[in-house]
Formats: sequence, C-alpha cells, structure tokens
Amino acid sequence: MALSDLVGALKAGSTNYINKNKWVKGRFAWQEGFGAFSYSHSQLGAVVRYIQNQERHHASKTFREEYVSLLDKFQVAHEERYLFREV
Repeated sequence: MALSDLVGALKAGSTNYINKNKWVKGRFAWQEGFGAFSYSHSQLGAVVRYIQNQERHHASKTFREEYVSLLDKFQVAHEERYLFREV
C-alpha cells in the first residue's frame, strides 16, 4: 500500500470517528498534506526512546520547530506556506 493511501485512509477514518463522537466543538478536519520519515530497523531502539520521551522533548521545542529541523536535516525542499499551522 502506498504511504499516501494509508495516510488518506487514516485521516478519513479518524475524521469521521471524531465528528461522529463529537470529540471537538464544531467540525474536525485534518490539514491538507502530511509528512513522513522512515528509519531502518537498526534504529528502532532510538525511535522507541524518542517516543517515550516526547512529552519532555516538546517542553523545550515545539513540534513544528522539530518538524522543520527534520526537513532541513534530511534536505527536504519545503515552502513555509505549505507547513502546518500551530493553533
């Protein structure tokens, strides 16, 4: 399955579920687009540790700041206007 198809299905399903259960005021909708980074199996431990420490990590750096730093680190061309908006 293509990653874009998987993400599309996840976004559609979760949007419908959130709206059906009225988990937010108004109508919930994902922003357009997505980003994904892959890591090799040998880096699994580091990824798990990152997830376990995510709350502490994001106390000093926003998700958006980290996302932009990953784009820069992996030399992914991007335009500011297409990056997600923080609320």
